[in-house]
Amino acid sequence: PASPHTEATSTHNYPNLTDDAGNAPKDSVVLSAYSTMDLVDKDPDEDDPWNLPELQDTGLKWSELDVKGKVMRVLTSIVKFILLVGFLYMFVCSLDVLSSAFQLVGGKAAGDIFQDNAVLSNPVAGLVIGVLVTVLVQSSSTSSSIVVSMVSSGLLEVQSAVPVIMGANIGTSVTNTIVAMMQAGDRNEFRRAFAGATVHDFFNWLSVLILLPLEAATGVLYKLTKIVINSFNIQGGDNAPDLLNVITDPLTSAIIELDKTVISDIATGDPAARNKSLIKIWCKTEKITTLLNITVPSAANCTIGVPCWVEGNKTWTQINVTETINLERCNHIFAYANLPDLAVGLILLALSLLILCTCLILIVKLLNSMLKGQVAVVIKMVLNTDFPFPFGWVTGYIAILVGAGMTFIVQSSSVFTSAITPLVGIGVISLERAYPLTLGSNIGTTTTAILAAMAAPGETLANSLQIALCHFFFNIAGILLWYPIPFTRIPIRLARALGNRTANYRWFAVVYLLLCFFLMPLTILGLSLAGWQALVGVAVPIVVLAIFIIIVNLMQTRCPRYLPSRLQNWDFLPRPLHSMAPWDRVVMSGMAFCGIRCCCCCKCCQKTEDEEKGGKERKKSQEMYDNPALTRDDEPLEVPKETVKATQL
Repeated sequence: PASPHTEATSTHNYPNLTDDAGNAPKDSVVLSAYSTMDLVDKDPDEDDPWNLPELQDTGLKWSELDVKGKVMRVLTSIVKFILLVGFLYMFVCSLDVLSSAFQLVGGKAAGDIFQDNAVLSNPVAGLVIGVLVTVLVQSSSTSSSIVVSMVSSGLLEVQSAVPVIMGANIGTSVTNTIVAMMQAGDRNEFRRAFAGATVHDFFNWLSVLILLPLEAATGVLYKLTKIVINSFNIQGGDNAPDLLNVITDPLTSAIIELDKTVISDIATGDPAARNKSLIKIWCKTEKITTLLNITVPSAANCTIGVPCWVEGNKTWTQINVTETINLERCNHIFAYANLPDLAVGLILLALSLLILCTCLILIVKLLNSMLKGQVAVVIKMVLNTDFPFPFGWVTGYIAILVGAGMTFIVQSSSVFTSAITPLVGIGVISLERAYPLTLGSNIGTTTTAILAAMAAPGETLANSLQIALCHFFFNIAGILLWYPIPFTRIPIRLARALGNRTANYRWFAVVYLLLCFFLMPLTILGLSLAGWQALVGVAVPIVVLAIFIIIVNLMQTRCPRYLPSRLQNWDFLPRPLHSMAPWDRVVMSGMAFCGIRCCCCCKCCQKTEDEEKGGKERKKSQEMYDNPALTRDDEPLEVPKETVKATQL
């Protein structure tokens, strides 16, 4: 017979499992037993995955070591620091080679995309073209230089170039998103790292969502930068200082060197550039300009100021002919390899990704071993602690300045944000602190572009500087929109929600990457090529539907009583339309099938399956009291038949 406690639990905790007389029916389903003993002293924030983990020092204290132990610890720390610097150097170099590989694979395609000037006049099309080109060449500086070349040659107006610069700002954040995916082995590290990377994406997309319509309607960025250009007598200066490139160029130049003018020439319509290789073969050349006598139909065809004479029945004049003489061949490893650009690009892509993953894993391992005990406490206090009241608000703005300064030093926002992404993953930097550092990185990369524009030739100085200033003011406006007031820091909340989703379904990170940086821009570009009618006809219903879903979701969370009963949840829709679980089963089944067929095992998937099996075994072994409050809403309430029979006895 059942004990009184069991009867009370089975009838009072689950009233829906009893009949009118209060007796449990024979075919009722009894929930699995959950222990409530640990709820008494459990801290509700103890298992919060967003809490920065404590890196425990498992070794002996310094005071407990003898002289030999202290010497060995010092030497070990020095070796680890040297290795860390070396891996960081290789990490940065691999990012540079990765950019070169993408340019070899898709650089000419990027130039072709820029050729259609009619499409670029559409602000939305210009935006997605900026995204696609920057993703293809893995460098916002390269895409910006292409835009400057087109503006200087008269193929594109500055006002039409502003949306392209906005798109370049979005495309440059794909690098640190790829870096975050390398930490998918640990669920919580991946949660934090992916959120730290995508907070940059959300900031850029939200800024574009507000500023692109405003720019298309009023031209505010164009007019503001025009006023700045006209107000100051700006003179050309020296080139932007090479800081990090001085250190990385010896290695990257020994691997590959590119002639980036080929992409710009293709974009500006030079037919000869299409047959040129992006791989630089001759590193030292000399151009010699000579006068050449040619014949013209008549004296009217002679250029004013150039000698023109008639000899017999022919009219002669002179033109300047520039000849390039190759003096010194490059020394990189592909200078003598007769391989097409695509083959070299694929080789470098595989090589750079391999080095990138290896360096990132080793950096995370080293940081985990170094940041222990008091060292971790000090570093976390310095990076994540705010100033005392009432100056706590100043801390974020100092972080913005630090991010801008560090990006100016390394001369690449991709390098800086990719470097702090693994630090967010292992818990050294919080997401709230990574956000202002990322905003500062956006400012830092624009100051480098402004200095580069200041060094432009006189005929392109004004256009180059105006485009760089448009980029600068776009990021400043975005910061004013999404940072000063804590309530407006929406990118942090969105990144945290996406981090939770990708931690539960790690394959969704790949879907997000493909959707935001490839599929959606390509779809919008295709609709733009079909005409504005097609773009409006498809985009407007989708936007209206998205706004409706967002509003309903907010009302379901905050004030569901104002919604019709049918809209208070999404259960009336098919399950695949409001839950990731069915898609997860399909993906996991497909990966399991591929794993069996290809004889390869995915570590992440194995770990997920092991965790799920372990969770089911723990549920079976728990024996305290039934507690329906702890069950998950999206799981069926199932229990082994043995438990049902034991409860009914």
